[in-house]
Amino acid sequence: MSANINYLSILLSAVVAWFFGAAYYGTLAKPWVAALGKTMEEFKQEQAAKVGRIGGMVPFVLSFFAELVMAWVLYGIMVHLKLFTLRAGMISGAFIWFGFVLTTMAVNNAYTWRKPMLTVIDAAHWLGVLLIMGAIIGGMGQ
Repeated sequence: MSANINYLSILLSAVVAWFFGAAYYGTLAKPWVAALGKTMEEFKQEQAAKVGRIGGMVPFVLSFFAELVMAWVLYGIMVHLKLFTLRAGMISGAFIWFGFVLTTMAVNNAYTWRKPMLTVIDAAHWLGVLLIMGAIIGGMGQ
Protein backbone atom coordinates (compact mmCIF):
# COMPACT_ATOMS: atom_id res chain seq x y z
CA MET A 1 0.00 0.00 0.00
CA SER A 2 1.17 3.50 -0.64
CA ALA A 3 2.12 5.86 2.17
CA ASN A 4 -0.76 8.18 1.27
CA ILE A 5 -3.70 6.34 2.73
CA ASN A 6 -7.12 7.97 2.83
CA TYR A 7 -7.83 7.08 6.46
CA LEU A 8 -11.00 9.17 6.44
CA SER A 9 -12.57 6.97 3.75
CA ILE A 10 -11.68 3.84 5.73
CA LEU A 11 -13.09 5.21 9.00
CA LEU A 12 -16.19 6.72 7.39
CA SER A 13 -17.02 3.52 5.52
CA ALA A 14 -16.72 1.47 8.73
CA VAL A 15 -18.94 3.89 10.65
CA VAL A 16 -21.62 4.00 7.95
CA ALA A 17 -21.51 0.20 7.58
CA TRP A 18 -21.88 -0.22 11.35
CA PHE A 19 -24.98 2.00 11.40
CA PHE A 20 -26.32 0.16 8.36
CA GLY A 21 -26.01 -3.08 10.33
CA ALA A 22 -27.90 -1.60 13.28
CA ALA A 23 -30.74 -0.48 11.02
CA TYR A 24 -30.71 -3.71 9.02
CA TYR A 25 -30.93 -6.05 11.99
CA GLY A 26 -33.35 -3.71 13.76
CA THR A 27 -35.65 -4.06 10.76
CA LEU A 28 -35.18 -7.83 10.39
CA ALA A 29 -35.05 -8.71 14.09
CA LYS A 30 -38.03 -11.09 14.07
CA PRO A 31 -37.04 -13.21 11.05
CA TRP A 32 -33.38 -13.20 12.16
CA VAL A 33 -34.27 -14.42 15.66
CA ALA A 34 -36.55 -17.07 14.15
CA ALA A 35 -33.69 -18.17 11.87
CA LEU A 36 -31.57 -18.57 15.00
CA GLY A 37 -34.21 -21.00 16.23
CA LYS A 38 -35.40 -18.79 19.09
CA THR A 39 -38.52 -16.89 19.99
CA MET A 40 -38.42 -13.13 20.49
CA GLU A 41 -39.19 -13.71 24.17
CA GLU A 42 -36.17 -16.00 24.57
CA PHE A 43 -33.96 -13.58 22.70
CA LYS A 44 -35.14 -10.58 24.75
CA GLN A 45 -34.49 -12.47 27.99
CA GLU A 46 -30.97 -13.31 26.87
CA GLN A 47 -30.32 -9.69 25.92
CA ALA A 48 -31.80 -8.37 29.18
CA ALA A 49 -29.38 -10.56 31.14
CA LYS A 50 -26.46 -8.81 29.38
CA VAL A 51 -27.56 -5.23 30.06
CA GLY A 52 -25.03 -3.33 32.14
CA ARG A 53 -22.31 -5.92 31.63
CA ILE A 54 -19.12 -5.36 29.68
CA GLY A 55 -19.76 -8.63 27.85
CA GLY A 56 -22.97 -7.18 26.47
CA MET A 57 -21.00 -4.57 24.55
CA VAL A 58 -18.39 -6.94 23.11
CA PRO A 59 -20.34 -7.93 19.96
CA PHE A 60 -20.94 -4.27 19.07
CA VAL A 61 -17.30 -3.29 19.57
CA LEU A 62 -16.09 -6.40 17.76
CA SER A 63 -18.39 -5.76 14.80
CA PHE A 64 -17.10 -2.19 14.46
CA PHE A 65 -13.48 -3.33 14.71
CA ALA A 66 -14.14 -6.07 12.12
CA GLU A 67 -15.71 -3.53 9.77
CA LEU A 68 -12.73 -1.24 10.23
CA VAL A 69 -10.40 -4.10 9.26
CA MET A 70 -12.63 -4.97 6.29
CA ALA A 71 -12.56 -1.37 5.09
CA TRP A 72 -8.78 -1.19 5.42
CA VAL A 73 -8.34 -4.46 3.48
CA LEU A 74 -10.80 -3.37 0.78
CA TYR A 75 -8.84 -0.12 0.49
CA GLY A 76 -5.62 -2.12 0.10
CA ILE A 77 -7.13 -4.28 -2.63
CA MET A 78 -8.28 -1.18 -4.48
CA VAL A 79 -4.77 0.31 -4.20
CA HIS A 80 -3.39 -2.82 -5.86
CA LEU A 81 -6.05 -2.65 -8.56
CA LYS A 82 -5.33 1.07 -9.03
CA LEU A 83 -9.07 1.67 -9.30
CA PHE A 84 -10.73 4.29 -7.13
CA THR A 85 -14.20 5.03 -8.44
CA LEU A 86 -17.58 4.47 -6.88
CA ARG A 87 -18.31 1.76 -9.45
CA ALA A 88 -14.96 0.00 -8.98
CA GLY A 89 -15.41 0.11 -5.21
CA MET A 90 -18.84 -1.45 -5.35
CA ILE A 91 -17.74 -4.12 -7.83
CA SER A 92 -14.72 -4.92 -5.63
CA GLY A 93 -16.96 -5.15 -2.56
CA ALA A 94 -19.39 -7.42 -4.38
CA PHE A 95 -16.61 -9.73 -5.60
CA ILE A 96 -15.10 -9.97 -2.12
CA TRP A 97 -18.54 -10.72 -0.68
CA PHE A 98 -19.29 -13.40 -3.26
CA GLY A 99 -15.87 -15.04 -3.21
CA PHE A 100 -15.09 -14.97 0.50
CA VAL A 101 -17.96 -13.87 2.74
CA LEU A 102 -20.95 -15.69 1.21
CA THR A 103 -19.00 -18.89 0.63
CA THR A 104 -17.55 -18.96 4.15
CA MET A 105 -20.92 -18.26 5.76
CA ALA A 106 -22.69 -20.88 3.68
CA VAL A 107 -20.16 -23.56 4.59
CA ASN A 108 -20.07 -22.67 8.31
CA ASN A 109 -23.85 -22.55 8.58
CA ALA A 110 -24.23 -25.82 6.68
CA TYR A 111 -21.89 -27.68 9.04
CA THR A 112 -23.71 -26.30 12.10
CA TRP A 113 -27.10 -27.13 10.58
CA ARG A 114 -28.32 -23.54 10.75
CA LYS A 115 -31.49 -22.62 8.96
CA PRO A 116 -30.85 -21.42 5.39
CA MET A 117 -32.72 -18.21 6.18
CA LEU A 118 -29.99 -17.28 8.68
CA THR A 119 -27.43 -17.45 5.89
CA VAL A 120 -29.66 -15.38 3.62
CA ILE A 121 -30.25 -12.66 6.22
CA ASP A 122 -26.65 -12.47 7.43
CA ALA A 123 -25.17 -12.70 3.93
CA ALA A 124 -27.39 -9.87 2.68
CA HIS A 125 -26.17 -7.75 5.60
CA TRP A 126 -22.52 -8.34 4.66
CA LEU A 127 -23.26 -7.64 1.01
CA GLY A 128 -24.73 -4.29 2.06
CA VAL A 129 -21.69 -3.60 4.24
CA LEU A 130 -19.21 -4.30 1.45
CA LEU A 131 -21.18 -2.33 -1.13
CA ILE A 132 -21.33 0.65 1.23
CA MET A 133 -17.62 0.41 1.99
CA GLY A 134 -16.74 0.06 -1.67
CA ALA A 135 -18.90 3.03 -2.64
CA ILE A 136 -17.41 5.29 0.03
CA ILE A 137 -13.80 4.22 -0.44
CA GLY A 138 -14.03 4.24 -4.22
CA GLY A 139 -15.96 7.50 -4.29
CA MET A 140 -13.59 9.32 -1.96
CA GLY A 141 -10.54 8.11 -3.86
CA GLN A 142 -7.03 7.37 -2.82
